[in-house]
Amino acid sequence: MRTSVSRGSSTHKEPSRRTLRRAQPDAIALLKADHRQVETWFEQFEKSRSANRKQALATKICNALKVHTEIEEEIFYPAFLAATKDSDMHHEAVVEHAGAKKLIAEIEASGPQDDYFDAKVKVLSEMIKHHVKEEEQPAGMFAEARKSDMNLEQLGQELKARKVELEAQRVHESH
Repeated sequence: MRTSVSRGSSTHKEPSRRTLRRAQPDAIALLKADHRQVETWFEQFEKSRSANRKQALATKICNALKVHTEIEEEIFYPAFLAATKDSDMHHEAVVEHAGAKKLIAEIEASGPQDDYFDAKVKVLSEMIKHHVKEEEQPAGMFAEARKSDMNLEQLGQELKARKVELEAQRVHESH
């Protein structure tokens, strides 16, 4: 396919280098997409009346959150701390993850037959909503990361590669 670059014509132009770079989500876009996906699953769980559907959604939520927390803790949080030196924000996020992981383990060890199953998923949902708000608010971790010298495109590639690796591991372990 030939592309004309003459001025004033309405022919197709090659995408700019910036457009090509943006085709891959940066770290923050990738993490926010994870947040939106889990929020959707929590909403579906809340509306569901089927024990099987609730179990399937809880499993999806727990698996997604385990992968998400792992890639944040391995890749994003250390880069954030190195770039911003904001240990308070970093430490709070790590402690919130620890609380969520405990609840995830309890949810995974139970099921819809457990009288407390729905309550545990509900509390996890509330914990995650709080954590997401902390990360995404105007003065939050993501805003601070954008203002820093973090290479968010490179981190996005690392996060995505690690996420694919962890998801493949989880599928392999479940079979």
